[in-house]
Amino acid sequence: MDKIRKGLGRGLSSLIGETKVETEKNKVSISDLVPNKYQPRKIFDEESLEDLTNSIKERGMIQPIVVRSSNDDKSKYEIIAGERRWIAAQRAGLHNVPVVITEADDLKSLEFAIVENVQRHDLNPLEEAQGYKRLIDDFDYDQEKVSKFIGKSRSHISNSLRLLTLPSDVIKLIESQKLTSGHAKILVGLDNANFVANKIIDNNLSVRQAENFVKIFKTGRQKSKVKKDTNIIALELSVSNKIGLSVDIQNTKRNKGKISFEYKDLDQLNKIIDIIKSNY
Repeated sequence: MDKIRKGLGRGLSSLIGETKVETEKNKVSISDLVPNKYQPRKIFDEESLEDLTNSIKERGMIQPIVVRSSNDDKSKYEIIAGERRWIAAQRAGLHNVPVVITEADDLKSLEFAIVENVQRHDLNPLEEAQGYKRLIDDFDYDQEKVSKFIGKSRSHISNSLRLLTLPSDVIKLIESQKLTSGHAKILVGLDNANFVANKIIDNNLSVRQAENFVKIFKTGRQKSKVKKDTNIIALELSVSNKIGLSVDIQNTKRNKGKISFEYKDLDQLNKIIDIIKSNY
C-alpha cells in the first residue's frame, strides 16, 4: 500500500510507474485482448466512439492500451486502461494494436480504470460513483483515501456516492442521459424523486428551474396542512417559467379556486394585464 499512497492524485502515468512494465509498446493481436472486469464505465458514447474510430482509421492508434496477463486465460491480456480505444480499433478494422504490458493486481487494475476515466471526464456521474464504491466495498478504502487517490475533494466523493441512493427508475434516467448530473444532485434525498425526475423531463426543465420546482413543492407543503397536488405545483412552475412571474394556484377538490400573480412593479402589473387582454 505504500506505493499506492505515493501515487495518490497524480494520475495514470504515476500508476504505470509504480508497476513493473514488461514491454513498452509491444503489438499484440486485437483478439488477444479481453475487457477489464473492473471497468467502471458501462456505457460508451456512440458519437465519441465514431470520432475515435475515424481518427484511428486515418492516423492509426497512437496511444497504447495498458494491459496485464489475464487470470482467467493465460493466452489473453486483460485491458487495464484503454477499453474505448480497443472497441474503436475493432471498428476501424485493425488486426494488431500497441500495448504496454504491466503487472497489476485487482486493486491496481481498478485504480487504473477509475483514474483514466474520471480524470478524462469520460464517466457519467453514476459510473463514477460506482467506481468509488468499488474501491470502498472491495478494497477497504474510506472516502478520505478515495479523495486523495483521485485528486478530488472529500465533498465531491461524498456527493457522488449519494447518487447511488436514488430510486432505480431515476438511476436509469441518469444512465440514459435523460437527466444530467446537476439534476441528479437536486433529486438526492427527495421522497418524491421519481415524480420530480419525470416532471423535469416532461417540462424540459433546466437545473435552475428544477431547483425552483423543488422549492415551490417544499414551500407549498410548509404553508398548508393540506398537501397541494403535485400536478398543480408543476402547473404553477410551467406558467411561472412562461411569463417570468411568481404564480400561486389554489384549487379545491371540486376544482374551484383562484390564481394569484405576484408583481413587484408597475411594469410587471402591465405585463399581466397585457397577457390577459391579448388572449381574451
